[in-house]
Amino acid sequence: MLSKDWTLAFDTSAAHCAAALLSGDRLVAKTVVPMAKGQAESLFPIIQDLLAQNGIDFANLARIGVGIGPGNFTGIRISVSAARGLALSLGIPAVGVNNFEATAWGQDRPVSVQIPAPRDMAYVQTLYADGTTSNPIMAPAPQNTDLGLAPIDTLIENMAQIARSSQNTNAPVPMYVKPADAAPSRDAPVVHL
Repeated sequence: MLSKDWTLAFDTSAAHCAAALLSGDRLVAKTVVPMAKGQAESLFPIIQDLLAQNGIDFANLARIGVGIGPGNFTGIRISVSAARGLALSLGIPAVGVNNFEATAWGQDRPVSVQIPAPRDMAYVQTLYADGTTSNPIMAPAPQNTDLGLAPIDTLIENMAQIARSSQNTNAPVPMYVKPADAAPSRDAPVVHL
């Protein structure tokens, strides 16, 4: 019988579906599938393949880690909703891990993390040695700087490691630094007679 010391992490906050599987603190497998759209339809088949290829069933999971952003509004909602639903159905915790934490994992603090954002902007947050952080902001991206999020295969492994060691038991919530680009419809609502 397999132990129940498995952590599954997944993320759809950008143009990808990524998942990682840990046994204890050891990375067993990870999958990164680039995709501009279709994450909602692809996430569960990717997770199921990752588990099946490693002889793991959902019942073996002890914890779920999920990327909460910042990033693509819809992508974040896809993975956070999936993590919350899975955690509820399995009776295990889901831990939200933001891209600032995942990028800075293992680095000395304080560290300022800058993540590419739309329209030549950057999401910026400073993480301090005492565990506190600055409020995340959106600022103009510095010119002539190699501004970049860590490679997603590194981020997804870091998300899994952070989730595995987290004591947080609060349900994950999306991290939005800016409001969604979409606006509510200006059309009058339909009236049913």
